[in-house]
Amino acid sequence: MNWDRIEGNWKQLTGNVKTQWGKLTDDDITQINGNREILEGKLQERYGLAKDEVARQVNTWSENVKRM
Repeated sequence: MNWDRIEGNWKQLTGNVKTQWGKLTDDDITQINGNREILEGKLQERYGLAKDEVARQVNTWSENVKRM
């Protein structure tokens, strides 16, 4: 899915985000507010993943959102 569309539909996608990455808090979700860079930073912080792994996961997730 085009990231602009994800950003525009962020509130509708928060449940999906929480399902995918359960360690993100409600405050994290609010701070992210559809911003991909902030999402990737929060994922690195919460899961201790490398930047390239986080980017891969976010890419996979955004492709799956497109199919919904």
